[in-house]
Amino acid sequence: MNLLDVQNLCVHYPVTQTGWLQKPLVVKAVQDVSFSLTTGETLGLVGESGCGKSTLGRAIIRLVQPTSGKILFHGEDTFQWNGEILRRNRRHFQMVFQDPYGSLNPRMTVGQTLAEPIQIHRLAATAEERKLMIAELLRLVGLSPEHQFRYPHEFSGGQRQRIGIARALAVEPQLIVCDEPVSALDVSVQAQIINLLRDLQDQKKLSYLFIAHDLSVVENISHRILVMYLGRIMELADAPDVCHKPQHPYTKALLSAVPSFDEKTQRQRIILPGDPPSPIHPPSGCPFHPRCGLADAQCRTEIPALKEVTPRHWVACHHC
Repeated sequence: MNLLDVQNLCVHYPVTQTGWLQKPLVVKAVQDVSFSLTTGETLGLVGESGCGKSTLGRAIIRLVQPTSGKILFHGEDTFQWNGEILRRNRRHFQMVFQDPYGSLNPRMTVGQTLAEPIQIHRLAATAEERKLMIAELLRLVGLSPEHQFRYPHEFSGGQRQRIGIARALAVEPQLIVCDEPVSALDVSVQAQIINLLRDLQDQKKLSYLFIAHDLSVVENISHRILVMYLGRIMELADAPDVCHKPQHPYTKALLSAVPSFDEKTQRQRIILPGDPPSPIHPPSGCPFHPRCGLADAQCRTEIPALKEVTPRHWVACHHC
């Protein structure tokens, strides 16, 4: 059984307009997304800003209420969890946020921040046991137990992100949604955080949904990669296949933008015309067709189904 199964997930946001004669508008942030995730696996999620990556991650951990579809965690429909059942099960999936400073309470010490989830989920019987857990969490992410007495502003960006990871680990989760956890960090610090996430995955058999817009970063940590555009899946395959044998025109354009210092691996730059369409008024047919050089009449009228073009390689394109 898969750890996580997402089935035909849709997330729509209503848009408030002035004037009583205005028609209600809806932002279609996530449209008909389906995928699975196994224990100990990392699924990379990439795409342009505004394509629905963060909304998808937040819906999975119940920070956003989906419009339709199902999210199954160990075969149980998470949409049926409410009240005490939801509170009890929240510890199994956590999130590491993009901004390591904005996600920490500046008025709480690191120790207080880590103690809060332990207290809420009653994971320590005594105060002494809680202190030992906090010290072990800090050691686990490469910090000193003495750091628990400091405040977030006393740390660097990389250290604050380690604290965010420690907070996610405090409740012993099985799934962690990493929402662009290294995009605000220096390149050298990015490598340290990626290596830390890998080590923690090996130690604790964690599963990651790793959200990013940098394909070179995602390739280094992911087992499989999912490419999104305008709320829909364009391509889903093992990481080496997506990065070295891309099938969808949009994936090829993304990869062509990745800088390379090796002439043998350099790709010819693909410049996409125009801007991504509005999720309020998405185009008919394939969402990528206004910017695709292969688009024809079928692309403009018919939404392509996600089909398996080679074993374990799924593509949503009429020309693949």
